[in-house]
Amino acid sequence: MRSKWTIAVLCAAGVSAWWPSGHAAEMRGVTKTEIKIGQTMPYSGPVSAFGALGKGEVAYFKMINERGGIGGRQINLISLDDSYAPPKSVEQTRRLVESDEVALIFSSIGTAHNTAIAKYLQSKNVPQLFVGSGASKFADIAQYPQATLGVQAPFRYEARLYARYALAKNPNAKFAVLSQNDDFGRDYVAGLKDVLGERYDERVTGATYEIQDPTIDSQIVKLKASGADVLVLAATPKFAAQAIRKAHEISWKPMTFVSNVSVWINSVMKPAGLEAGVGVLSTAYVKDPDDPAWKDDPGVKAWREFMAKYAPDGDVHDANYVNAYNSAMALEAVLKACGDDLSTENILKQAFAIKNLELPMLLPGIRINTSPTDHIPVDQMQFMRFTGSQWERFGDLQSGE
Repeated sequence: MRSKWTIAVLCAAGVSAWWPSGHAAEMRGVTKTEIKIGQTMPYSGPVSAFGALGKGEVAYFKMINERGGIGGRQINLISLDDSYAPPKSVEQTRRLVESDEVALIFSSIGTAHNTAIAKYLQSKNVPQLFVGSGASKFADIAQYPQATLGVQAPFRYEARLYARYALAKNPNAKFAVLSQNDDFGRDYVAGLKDVLGERYDERVTGATYEIQDPTIDSQIVKLKASGADVLVLAATPKFAAQAIRKAHEISWKPMTFVSNVSVWINSVMKPAGLEAGVGVLSTAYVKDPDDPAWKDDPGVKAWREFMAKYAPDGDVHDANYVNAYNSAMALEAVLKACGDDLSTENILKQAFAIKNLELPMLLPGIRINTSPTDHIPVDQMQFMRFTGSQWERFGDLQSGE
């Protein structure tokens, strides 16, 4: 996979001597003509659909390189397969740092996976930017001083919005939660607890699943038996689709919220059955290219042109490619802000000093902001509802802070 997804591989031997020795040590992964960055992606394994994020980011930097790179340097993004297994993420990240000597790790996918590599990266003084996770823990500067969340709303914030919305509709609502048994799922549980407080234990019935499980049918049957009238699916695409389908099959029709990592029509709503998903709620922070509202939007048009030229085999209905475009554009802005000083210290300084950055594929009104005390680039979302054919947004932008 390395050879398949590595772009702009350059011969650095002839330029390494260009740097004074002290400067070379300070600016790891950087030569006069290249900036080397790394990531791990699940190109195989149980969530290989998320590999589209890496493919989209590779394609984006191919476009940037064709336009001259950043500051005259080509971006060499080395994207390695970790099969969505944290031990493999650690192994591949060590390879990126110790063998490839990348300047930073960018957008590696997975909450458990980014957790597994964080202390190692800190020990090596390697930035961990725009992690491929919405877990709020990565905003804890004491634990993760060199990390920023990805260009997505935090899972915990998302869950808070779901709880507030459900309680506004029914103050006595009882909740059922299906969550992945890891930090990803637990972040949604934490968000519900933030809102429900002392009422959590009496108002919530939970069930978990493992990423290797073949099905979650029994969990859905159990949750229905609890009498809950609200269902929160803190699940990745395969299990979200199974849950929506099973609830429909057993004629359970609670107010249903699905994680915004699992809203893809082709990989979730269609496998679940379009009719089964009618009325399901979620949140959005990016423009959906399939939404007629964006038909003439310049940002969406530019994204479609990018896809046609640089990712022609990519599914234009898969919003992972939208997220890839946003994440890569955010990193581009950070690297441009670094100027000619691509030391670890300056990379982190610029990553934590983003001011009102507008990305053309974020929803209008959402801007990226970070500071030394705020490592959450995006904290706003808008509710949306599935109609049976598409997602329709409604209401104003909301923050889960």
